[in-house]
Amino acid sequence: MSTEQTTDLAAIVKELQSRIRHLEDIEALRNLKSEYAAACDDNYDPDRLAALFVEDATWESEGMGLHEGREAIREFFRGISGHFVFALHYGLNPQIEVTGDTARAKWYLFMPCTVGDTGKAMWRAGLDEEEYVRVNGKWMYKSKKSAPFFHTTFEEGWAKQQFV
Repeated sequence: MSTEQTTDLAAIVKELQSRIRHLEDIEALRNLKSEYAAACDDNYDPDRLAALFVEDATWESEGMGLHEGREAIREFFRGISGHFVFALHYGLNPQIEVTGDTARAKWYLFMPCTVGDTGKAMWRAGLDEEEYVRVNGKWMYKSKKSAPFFHTTFEEGWAKQQFV
């Protein structure tokens, strides 16, 4: 094998390693989102959820406020479990961009749920915009912002009443 062929092969291997790393990063971010959804669906387990966020992270949703820092996020989730007594989070159609040790994504949220104080079945959908950072080889949330498209009762639906 000539020196030129060896150099070409080394370049090909390096390129393939980079492409594989990129795909592995995207899959790790999908798994992070799945863990977030599973923790939300597990009665909004505050410790499990807080562990997914870096210390200075932010979590924000229209109607639910802005929560800054891991401890504030933990306390928010500790309180929300009484509000949504049932929830099933679906993260759909992700658009994920990875740049080194940071990443951004947009996901559609679809969430059938039950509100605790009324016992009403509800529909919630929106857009989640998320930023991530890799810390010690592990992807974590840096920020999570949710903007609802609708939050309405099961009976009325989004066509009759977009927000309750």
